[in-house]
Amino acid sequence: MIAAPEIPTEFSYTQDTDTRFSSDTDFSEEPDGRSANSAKGKGGKKGKKAAGEKGKGGKGAGRLNGHHQENGMENMMLFEVVKLGRSAMQSVVDDWIESYKHDRDIALLDLINFFIQCSGCKGVVSGEMFRNMQNSEIIRRMTEEFDEDSGDYPLTIAGPQWKKFKSSFCEFISVLVRQCQYSIIYDEYMMDTVISLLTGLSDSQVRAFRHTSTLAGMVNCIFVSECARGTFDSQQSLLLQENQDEIENMMNAIFKGVFVHRYRDSIAEIRAICIEEIGVWMKLYSDAFLNDSYLKYVGWTMHDKQGEVRLKCLTALQGLYYNRELNARLELFTSRFKDRIVSMTLDKEYDVAVQAIKLLTLVLNSTDEVLTPEDCESVYHLVYSAHRPVAVAAGEFLFKKLFSQRETEEEGAPKRRGRQSPNANLIKTTVFFFLESELHEHAAYLVDSLWECGAELLKDWECMISLLLDEPLPGEEALTDRQETALIEIMLCTVRQAAECHPPVGRGTGKRVMTAKEKKTQLDDRTRMTELFAVALPPLLAKYAVDAEKVTNLLQLPQFFDLEIYTTGRLEKHLESLLRQIREIVEKHTDTEVLEACSKTYHALCNEEFTIFNRVDIARSQLLDELVDKFNRLLEDFLQEGEDADEDDAYQVLSTLKRITAFHNAHDLSGWDLFTSNFKLLNTGIENGDMPEQIVIHSLQCTHYVILWHLAKSSEGSSRKDDLVTLRKQMRAFCMMCQRYLTNVNTAVKEQAFTILCDLLLIFSHQMVSGGREHLEPLVYSPEDSLQSELLSFILNHVFIDQDDDTNSTDGQQDDEAVKIEALHKRRNLLAAYCKLIIYCVVEMKTGADIFKQYMRYYNDYGDIIKETMSKTRQIDKIQCAKTLILSLQQLFNEMLSELGHGFDRSSSAFCGIKELARRFSLTFGLDQVKTRDAIAMLHKDGIEFAFKEPSPQGEGGPPLNLAFLDILSEFSSKLMRQDKRTVHMYLERFMTFQMALQREDCWLPLISYRNSLQAGGDDDTMSVMSGYSSRGSSIRSKKTKPPAAAAGTSAAKRKLPEEESSSSSEVWQQSMQTPVMMPSPHLTSTAMRDPKRGRDDSYMGVYPIPHDQQQPHQHPQHHQQTPQHHQTPMDYNSQVTWMLAQRQQEEARQQQERAMNYAKIRNNLQHAIRRGTGLMEEDEEPIVEDVMMSSEGRMDDLNEGMDFDTMDIDLPPSKNRRERSELKPDYFDPASIMDESVRSIPLFHCLGKCVGVLCLT
Repeated sequence: MIAAPEIPTEFSYTQDTDTRFSSDTDFSEEPDGRSANSAKGKGGKKGKKAAGEKGKGGKGAGRLNGHHQENGMENMMLFEVVKLGRSAMQSVVDDWIESYKHDRDIALLDLINFFIQCSGCKGVVSGEMFRNMQNSEIIRRMTEEFDEDSGDYPLTIAGPQWKKFKSSFCEFISVLVRQCQYSIIYDEYMMDTVISLLTGLSDSQVRAFRHTSTLAGMVNCIFVSECARGTFDSQQSLLLQENQDEIENMMNAIFKGVFVHRYRDSIAEIRAICIEEIGVWMKLYSDAFLNDSYLKYVGWTMHDKQGEVRLKCLTALQGLYYNRELNARLELFTSRFKDRIVSMTLDKEYDVAVQAIKLLTLVLNSTDEVLTPEDCESVYHLVYSAHRPVAVAAGEFLFKKLFSQRETEEEGAPKRRGRQSPNANLIKTTVFFFLESELHEHAAYLVDSLWECGAELLKDWECMISLLLDEPLPGEEALTDRQETALIEIMLCTVRQAAECHPPVGRGTGKRVMTAKEKKTQLDDRTRMTELFAVALPPLLAKYAVDAEKVTNLLQLPQFFDLEIYTTGRLEKHLESLLRQIREIVEKHTDTEVLEACSKTYHALCNEEFTIFNRVDIARSQLLDELVDKFNRLLEDFLQEGEDADEDDAYQVLSTLKRITAFHNAHDLSGWDLFTSNFKLLNTGIENGDMPEQIVIHSLQCTHYVILWHLAKSSEGSSRKDDLVTLRKQMRAFCMMCQRYLTNVNTAVKEQAFTILCDLLLIFSHQMVSGGREHLEPLVYSPEDSLQSELLSFILNHVFIDQDDDTNSTDGQQDDEAVKIEALHKRRNLLAAYCKLIIYCVVEMKTGADIFKQYMRYYNDYGDIIKETMSKTRQIDKIQCAKTLILSLQQLFNEMLSELGHGFDRSSSAFCGIKELARRFSLTFGLDQVKTRDAIAMLHKDGIEFAFKEPSPQGEGGPPLNLAFLDILSEFSSKLMRQDKRTVHMYLERFMTFQMALQREDCWLPLISYRNSLQAGGDDDTMSVMSGYSSRGSSIRSKKTKPPAAAAGTSAAKRKLPEEESSSSSEVWQQSMQTPVMMPSPHLTSTAMRDPKRGRDDSYMGVYPIPHDQQQPHQHPQHHQQTPQHHQTPMDYNSQVTWMLAQRQQEEARQQQERAMNYAKIRNNLQHAIRRGTGLMEEDEEPIVEDVMMSSEGRMDDLNEGMDFDTMDIDLPPSKNRRERSELKPDYFDPASIMDESVRSIPLFHCLGKCVGVLCLT
């Protein structure tokens, strides 16, 4: 019998290193280096050399771990070949076939172990197991030997070593089946054994077995079916015909034994394999598998929860629908599952939606009758999807559906152009579809969706121009005005797409590198469009000159021209015609969009790189000269008339001012001195107060452009000092003018003044001198406090208002909604403009408190803007941001007090809203407490001061007015680090009196809850303020009798924290506060007074320092005299407290003496026991005592319990004590340095403390 060997190879699936074996690798050595030659000849036979090693020979090449190659050598090499993806797959399979013909049991054993290894199992099936055990027993044995430490196996491991394993695995199976198809595949032994094993493995509870065997079984069936469909000679064909039933039986066995169970496996990858492979079955072997009995599984699985499985269903069906010969067999399936396919076009997984649309396109190609108009409409609207692959797939479906009936031109007939071209009707169809979709603002998305499949149609600009300019043919229906507008918009979008070669905004993932072919196509398209529209654009503008919407779109076409064509193509006369048309349009229209389009067209044509620049520049200058002269003349007359000016004069001034402002946006008009006239107009409007609204708005905008163009010229560095002085005067005068307009009665004027003022303050802030522009420093302007206050008031009065207060539309519900959306958009812009001033430190950061406090109330409208502002301010100054946040909460608290009074209910919605806002603020600090440590500490400091700022309205003995604010402040306690909680708690004690520690009424609950929040998690290695108990028993440490300042300082010094963290926190509390945190505290605290054996009861007094007039008589008189008395307590109460404190102090001193004596006995007995047990010499005594103590954690705990002093032994691992003690100051381990004064007063305990200090320091 051949014993089962240990796994011969050790490979880790989580590493990327290759395991390669050369031809002379010695496999006779065991992993631990011991020779295995002693096993030679035991149960082994001289067998054939392993595959891939023929003719190479080598020491031990035929043995592995003392066993013959039948137990692992062959399958190891098969696995290695597949794992490494070697190209010698054919020769390896041939060697295996030869081995099978020689001894089929050994060869099959090698193949079985190959499948086991491919599953990631370290077990090996021995010959004895193969002969005597059933498949279920073998699989159970392999399951027991499976490595459960890692869930990875070859098919799922990531990394370069394994990325091709699946393809190599499938390739091996395909080569094996092809090589066996004429011989051993039909011997009723090989395939039966393999299929039986794979079926058993696919039913295993081990995922790796199921996954690997399912893939192997399904792929095996595919290649078996391929063999049955190949082209063969007569002898091979006869052999296949004789074994046709055998092939079908194999495939049915795999289907029933593997697929039927695994297509609904719990693992999505296994389900996907089943669906993918059965789709290949039905495609390759359609006679046997393409019927409803098998198709139903694909239909059912289209409802799978995992997107990858649904995706495999669609791709499998695409392979079937692509072959029109198979469509007849799919009719019943299509009618049954068509609705599901249509619904999958809206799948949440974009890849699934894309494939669903492509599948419907294939269905559409097969027959037009299957899809109803409703089904098609559900796909049509996806051409406007923001996800480009979905939109492109929907565009292809739309193109197939609408443009499939395209006219074909007769051969030899002249090519028809313009309105008579075959594309004319298709372009009209596109226009009709665009109008019926009722998404008129998304023409660019429609064009982009159709671009890949219909670019030839969309770039037929000659036909589009003909449809717009030429008269309709006899019997042809002319385009309506609405259709012409839509056609012009689509034409503009096609020109932009061809010139820019990138998707519209919202669809592109960034600019991609164009290929040489795409660049050539782009240049050809620009040349052709320029040649066409340079000629056609002037007549188009002349025809539609009075239509603002059409003209606006047409005027954007020159921006995409190749302007050199005007010269090379001798098209100057058409350029002159275009300039005349633009001039006429400027004179006719006052619409802002039309005027801005004209300005941009002049800007595109006025390019100094082209020879047409001079001609265009002259035309532009003549137009501007006339406009400025007209404006000055009209303005002078208008101002002289004053109140007597009629509406016609105001309209003339306004229309001329609109034209100038539109041109000043894109062109430098500094030579016309527009600042003087506009400033005079604005000043008159302030003095008289009756200036028309639109005149003021455009005058403000025009003056703003004057300032910006002047600054642009000064930034070049060539400006004179006089120019900077002039600009400085103009800028400051204009800012004062805008500030005055903030109080205007007209809302639109105030909004315009506010927006311009924010822009100017941001542009002329201190940051303008950065980047080597120090010469602009005289222009820096910082707003005064009055201006900052007015800006903030404007935001509060015009942005943070209810939606209904800002809309007055009564033209219907739809118009009202549109007006509300527009008003909200305007308010968001105003808020963003002001928040930029906060972010760039133009205004003080504390002004943001009025913004931050609106976070919850206006979360839906402005939540994203406010949150981003908080994030940016925190990046600038964490501490100041925290102070701003707490200030916003304080403002809300004061507003609540003024509204509800001091006796408000803490369960009221107003108070709960403030707490919720505090919780949201707390979440914005993130999880890194180190980064926000200083900010959180400052936040608590300000919050505590605010809570105790105002006295109690109930008189002495009542809670402070703002005490409830501590309940809000507790929301930030979780952000404090452990050591900072104690520091904050000590700072809280400074504001409390002794009576406050005794209060338990409801009005004092905020104080109690805040104290509890500071104590949670903060007493692990510091003074306990909750129970005072030790973590190991009822004994309390001496640190509870120490002064709080000393205890806190010692513990903080001992804690192993980075030095910079401790110092940063110390800086906050020592520099930002008026009084230092670690101040001298009274010697007696409630933890020293409390009986250590009792829990907290009604007499618990907390840890608050006792007022100085209540100190014990034995305290130092100087300290008593230096501290002023702030509270007068009745004598009887003082006497009772003094007596109680004295009694507790005496009891504590007695307990300290008892513990000291107990420790001395323990230490003495311990040392004697060590000496008696080991017989050590004197010089070995101390180190051994240290080792014993370090190795016995429980004993050290007992020593620490009895001694009432703290060492680092409880914080550091024993193995680090010796090394790290040298890094710490020795006095931290000296009990004398951390003892309480009352403890040091006991001579015996003091001596023992020194002895133990020496003992620990050694």
